[in-house]
Amino acid sequence: MEIHDAIERADRESFTREPPKTLKGQIGYLLKQLGSAKAVAAELGVTADSVNRYRRGARKHPPKDIQQRIDAAVRSRWQPLVRKRRQRQAATTGGITVETRARFGYTAPVGTTDDGRFRRLTVHLPPEYAQRLFDAREAGASDQQMRQIIADGFKDIYFQDGGTRAMGLSDVAITDIDYLDLEF
Repeated sequence: MEIHDAIERADRESFTREPPKTLKGQIGYLLKQLGSAKAVAAELGVTADSVNRYRRGARKHPPKDIQQRIDAAVRSRWQPLVRKRRQRQAATTGGITVETRARFGYTAPVGTTDDGRFRRLTVHLPPEYAQRLFDAREAGASDQQMRQIIADGFKDIYFQDGGTRAMGLSDVAITDIDYLDLEF
């Protein structure tokens, strides 16, 4: 889920307004989005009575894990149009910048080393890779499938430099990700 989380973090950086900070404001927002206390309760893993107590202000301090679920639920639904606009811009004109420290392995011609090694890379991928990544996320692709999209982009842009070098390189794989950040 590293890539999915990185996309989510990049989405959050594009917010034009901060999401509600108070418990009452967060529960009110979730009620408006999901329609009922029962739906909010199912999302958060609590009872509908607890949701109503939070909404009324009768209970002001939920357990830490519940508060984290509330924050995550609000942030995942906050400003969907802003998110879509930024993603559309990245997928059509802007592209996506990937910063990572991971182990890269590759398949290369006989006589060259194909041992994977850790590299710290910051590479700007063209819009078509951003589009592929967003499409894969929407389709529910696994983290491994999304890693392969980024690996393909690194192969084309970084390792082969757009077709000017390392032409015998046939496959690049990303394993052991220390960190991965996206910007678009």
